[in-house]
Amino acid sequence: MNKSIITNGLAFALMLVGFILENVVIKSIGLFAVSGALTNWLAVHMLFEKVPGLYGSGVIPQRFEDFKKGIRTLVMEQFFSETNIQRFLTENKKPVQLDLAPIIKKVDLAPTFDSLVEVIKASSFGQMLGMFGGEEALEPMRQPFVDKMGAALQHITQNPEFALLLQEELTQPDVQHDLHHKISQIVEQRLDELTPKMVKEIIQAMIKQHLGWLVVWGGVFGGLIGLLAALLNF
Repeated sequence: MNKSIITNGLAFALMLVGFILENVVIKSIGLFAVSGALTNWLAVHMLFEKVPGLYGSGVIPQRFEDFKKGIRTLVMEQFFSETNIQRFLTENKKPVQLDLAPIIKKVDLAPTFDSLVEVIKASSFGQMLGMFGGEEALEPMRQPFVDKMGAALQHITQNPEFALLLQEELTQPDVQHDLHHKISQIVEQRLDELTPKMVKEIIQAMIKQHLGWLVVWGGVFGGLIGLLAALLNF
């Protein structure tokens, strides 16, 4: 339900009724209501759309870069400042708990088996390995080795001692600065993906519904002012 259209429609209908009935009070209420609702609707519309001849209209798309800078400043200085990161890491009494199992499962651990084979070949067992079929003799061990390595890594990362070491490492000043820098890069990258149209749609979706009440109250107070003006003329 579009509040702006309904309010403007009712105000316009009231104005017509006043003219038809030649009732000064109803006509005044309708005129002032149309004036208040229409001007407020135009003001809301001008935030998002350029209106020819009206200076300052389309301010949100035109000030696109300023909005991006404002968002970046808000995110980096209010939420992810180095001070806030340090406070979170130092005041957090519990060790950082990270479930790395999904990541470990996605990591290709086959190169670790290849490294193991190279170590064996370079060792004193290399010549003996050649007697038993060379590298191909070790190939059946590849998948069991990868599975065991993945399970071992998951076990290590779930160990409380690992969590404590991670907590200590994260509280180091250099790590905090690097973390802040990486977050800043991510924010910059995401903001660079925004377009003026996307910014307009995001802000419009957030506030246009609420700004619609400006049109409603513009019509209401305009009508009250019209009523007062008509009564004062009596």
